[in-house]
Amino acid sequence: MSKRITLDPITRIEGHLRVDVEVNGGQVSKAWSSAQMWRGIEVILKGRDPQDAWSYAQRFCGVCTTVHAISSIRSVENALNVEVPLNAQYIRNIMIAQHSVQDHIVHFYHLSALDWVDIVSALKADPKKTASIAQSISDWPGNSEKEFKAVQDKLKKFVEGGQLGIFASGYWGHPAMKLPPEVNLLAVAHYLKALDYQRKAAQAVAILGGKNPHIQNLVVGGVATAVNMDNLATLNMERIAYLKELMTETRDFVQKVYYPDLVAIGSFYRDWFRHGAGVTNYLAVPEFAEDTRNTKFALNGGIIYNGDLATFKPINDHQDQALIQGITEGVAHAWYEGADSLHPWDGETKPEYTDFQENGKYSWCKSPRFNGKAMQVGPPAQILASYAAGNPLVKKVVDATNAKLGIGLKEYHSTMGRLVARGLRAHVMADLSLTYLDKLVDNIGKGDTAYANNTEIPSGEYKGVGFHEAPRGTLSHWMVIDKKKIKNYQAVVPSTWNASPRDEHGQPGPYEASLVGNPVAMADQPLEVLRTVHSFDPCIACAVHTIDPAGKEITKVKVL
Repeated sequence: MSKRITLDPITRIEGHLRVDVEVNGGQVSKAWSSAQMWRGIEVILKGRDPQDAWSYAQRFCGVCTTVHAISSIRSVENALNVEVPLNAQYIRNIMIAQHSVQDHIVHFYHLSALDWVDIVSALKADPKKTASIAQSISDWPGNSEKEFKAVQDKLKKFVEGGQLGIFASGYWGHPAMKLPPEVNLLAVAHYLKALDYQRKAAQAVAILGGKNPHIQNLVVGGVATAVNMDNLATLNMERIAYLKELMTETRDFVQKVYYPDLVAIGSFYRDWFRHGAGVTNYLAVPEFAEDTRNTKFALNGGIIYNGDLATFKPINDHQDQALIQGITEGVAHAWYEGADSLHPWDGETKPEYTDFQENGKYSWCKSPRFNGKAMQVGPPAQILASYAAGNPLVKKVVDATNAKLGIGLKEYHSTMGRLVARGLRAHVMADLSLTYLDKLVDNIGKGDTAYANNTEIPSGEYKGVGFHEAPRGTLSHWMVIDKKKIKNYQAVVPSTWNASPRDEHGQPGPYEASLVGNPVAMADQPLEVLRTVHSFDPCIACAVHTIDPAGKEITKVKVL
């Protein structure tokens, strides 16, 4: 007899996502992914000045604001064929890379690790053995017995005082938890340290962006980050030295703490390289522009079908017409008027709520498709596309990791594979941050101090799209400009690709497909469902969640 489970919200901090599953014989047989809040900023943007769009568009999210600002500003530049100075590209690249570092640290430790790490078990650990394990896999200086003992004592006070806070809702003692107490203690200690290092990455973005979240330094045609080595109020040598210090610290944390922890946890959960594949069509766009026209990039984009790298088709730049023309969004099972699939430039945002109807409309997410196919976006897509393209930076870290874990590329089509791909992306981003700082300094040293090309919005109708490979995957903002105002605006975001409901042909989205076949040991504690959905790093309408330490409901949100 099947059992229906509803998890609402399934996300830890980032927006309201509801997931329903039917469990038969200890496995998921059907799944539904439902975004529970309406975004609607596309409607707010209509009629506004295109040059202001990026400042509104980054309000799509309260966490990953930078990515929407970048994608939005690129949509105007694409529409008007605007050239961006090299210094501005490098400054944007540093912000993109550091934002990714911050995002991936937060995801691994604070949003997904608690699905694999038993916090309470850490109380049984021997701190000396924990230090020995940690020092055997990394030379990071924070792995001392004294450090682990202090964390264990702090955790003991939390437990004895009944004040577990955000740890209170975990499935501690669940039979699917496999880590020994010493590794659990190691992970708890690094969970707490990660709070400091994600902050340092955010600081680096703020130095260039003016603030973070919601950066303030973009303009159509470049950045507003003035460059003058002799001026205390601009980007100068003192700011560059501070950036280097922060980014070196975050790189060391990613490569000497995050990465070894990921490999260690992956080694204990090898069975999770066999679960959670779902949709194995992948889409990634090239990222890290290295010229003024967005035609040359450091990381590759491309399309892969059915998980087979032999099908790889490269996407070489952001003007790729096969990419631009191939994307549609459907609303057959989404709470919008109609049932058609439209190209984003023709897209509509007309809400029509019907309550949750599992065979009808059941989500605020639309159903993006590429040439009619569901696609998975995110770190596996970018890592696999770059690997297939022969990118030496990516191949080096992938091959080394595969050797350590004893896996091949097919294991990336899985729940654990998504976590590994995200960790590898963080590894690469940490290096690229410093690479682009060096390139910026070199370019300024050659006498180039340009950071923006002044751009006026002309009369007439123009269409543009801004692509960006964000931490969660391919992001695109689509804009139609008419008479110097925004006529239409649509954003096709990574979580829409992955969280999409079924389309008009019944194709499930990646979350839904990945859950089918997923094991569930205890229906009243569906930890395994959390593992697979959280491996995508779900981010829906980016609302704010609050919790009561006692687990009581604080408020209800009624969607009209």
